[in-house]
Amino acid sequence: MSLSGRVRQSVVGRSIWRSGDVATDRDRATKHWSSFLLHLYPVKVRREELAFRYSWFLGVISLVLFASLFVSGMYLMFFYVPSPATAYGDIEYLQTEVAFGQFIRNVHRWSAHLMVLAVAAHMTRVFYRGAYKPPKEFNWVIGVFLLVLTLLMSFTGYLLPWDQLAYWAITVGSSMAAFAPWIGDQAQQALIAGDQVGSATLIRFYVLHVAVLPGLMVFLVMFHLWRWRKDSMLSQPEESEHG
Repeated sequence: MSLSGRVRQSVVGRSIWRSGDVATDRDRATKHWSSFLLHLYPVKVRREELAFRYSWFLGVISLVLFASLFVSGMYLMFFYVPSPATAYGDIEYLQTEVAFGQFIRNVHRWSAHLMVLAVAAHMTRVFYRGAYKPPKEFNWVIGVFLLVLTLLMSFTGYLLPWDQLAYWAITVGSSMAAFAPWIGDQAQQALIAGDQVGSATLIRFYVLHVAVLPGLMVFLVMFHLWRWRKDSMLSQPEESEHG
């Protein structure tokens, strides 16, 4: 018996790997259910669900771009202070003095633009295929929330450079929120934290951009992927004919 086999057959090994060798479908299912991570997913998934033609991998592309935003954003946070007195100077310092600063900022900016396009294209593809219909209607609702959060991420990040373009773009955008029925004034106040765009607005947008919205997105993405895998075996066979 090999060394790995002897380790698995030891007392400690059996306490970690509770299932034995995989020989049958029942063994695979037992091993699947005994894993903390794998039991969250179905034992089997229809092959059509994993094919490129089914989704064009737009969801995977969106997830990769989100990971790119997360990593590049962490790097940028080391050199940025959300203060009107220093924000613009921090961006200039980042682009001219920090190693790979201009490159990382461009990666972050283009990942944000491409993620908006990828998520919108993913939603369009899902709608075209009719994959929002039962039993997947709840996962479609989660996808709509993720699209809204993606747009909010781009909107909140636009102000952080604190230049004239960012200032007036947020001023116009927040003014548009004031025209929302019934809650327009409250929505505008919640966005800019006052009567006009200022230091409180910058702090609020920064916290939303680096903490609140990413946290919500991570949670919803995990739940979205879990529901997609769980719902994949509930799809009707004729659904694949429309892909």
